[in-house]
Amino acid sequence: MSSEKQIILDHGTGAKLSQELIKQITSWLGEVHIGKMEDSAILDIKEGKIAMTTDSFVVDPVSFGNGDIGKIAVCGTVNDLAVMGATPKYITLALMLEVGFPIDELEKIILSIKETALEAGVKIVAGDTKVVNKGEVDKIFINTAGIGIFERPALSMNNVKSTDKIILTGYLGNHSIHLLSIREGLGFETKVLSDCAPLNHVISDLLDSNLAESVKSIRDVTRGGFAEVCHEYAQGVNKNVTFDYDKLPLQNETIMAADMLGVDPIHLANEGCLCLFVEEEKADDIIKYLSKMDYCKESKIVGSVSYEDGSNVFIKKGDSINTLEQLEGAELPRLC
Repeated sequence: MSSEKQIILDHGTGAKLSQELIKQITSWLGEVHIGKMEDSAILDIKEGKIAMTTDSFVVDPVSFGNGDIGKIAVCGTVNDLAVMGATPKYITLALMLEVGFPIDELEKIILSIKETALEAGVKIVAGDTKVVNKGEVDKIFINTAGIGIFERPALSMNNVKSTDKIILTGYLGNHSIHLLSIREGLGFETKVLSDCAPLNHVISDLLDSNLAESVKSIRDVTRGGFAEVCHEYAQGVNKNVTFDYDKLPLQNETIMAADMLGVDPIHLANEGCLCLFVEEEKADDIIKYLSKMDYCKESKIVGSVSYEDGSNVFIKKGDSINTLEQLEGAELPRLC
């Protein structure tokens, strides 16, 4: 590669510097990249249904205590496929780079993508790189698409029924609080780490166990937080949903930081927390199963689906139960 230590416009021209940058990126990706540099990837996919998703990632700061935008991009794509019951196989990777972005920081992000892809067991099969003038993006944006195959029945919100229990697999709000603490200088970022993680192996193991038939639907609790997941399901299945605030998995430092910021962790984005809707009779068994797995040790039953038709979400705190209104916007600036 040339001696350039920052991204310049010529890295996006499609000429020599572009080719050198692409070759450098693919060398950093190593074995998770399929090695082809043609206009399209040719994938060997079995007959039947596939799952496909796409997402874009804009994170500030782009690197943080225990992760970066690259890790989030892989985890977000993999998790979106896995919660549908699919096995993630392939990811595309498109980078939008701002002039002046340091090459060594780009290398760290690409190596993080490689490490996370290796953990998730997915291959990067296609990509694109664009360079824009300073101020047209914030350092680096990433767009991905993901493909998964179905080796078991797909999960669906439509499977959720009255009396089903709601399980959360990890602390709420830690990802958002970690980033906000860095931004605002709150000092919590060493105690409240991002929960960003690829959860496809967790989901696959559960769906291959003897508890699989009791798992109705799964969502990863990202933008909008747990509150938005509850509203999505209440509206989607036309059943009221109730959760107990006092049973939510919340880290003490997260509660303290959220209080300082005037926000509620139930509305904050996560990158490694699942919300499961499961049969009431097997909920305790599923908790025991999940609690033994990495990334799910804080799993708790936090609510249930009502017999009553409707689209309301109720929040129980102590002896009181109140309607939780859906936010029209966001409590905080976008974080991921």
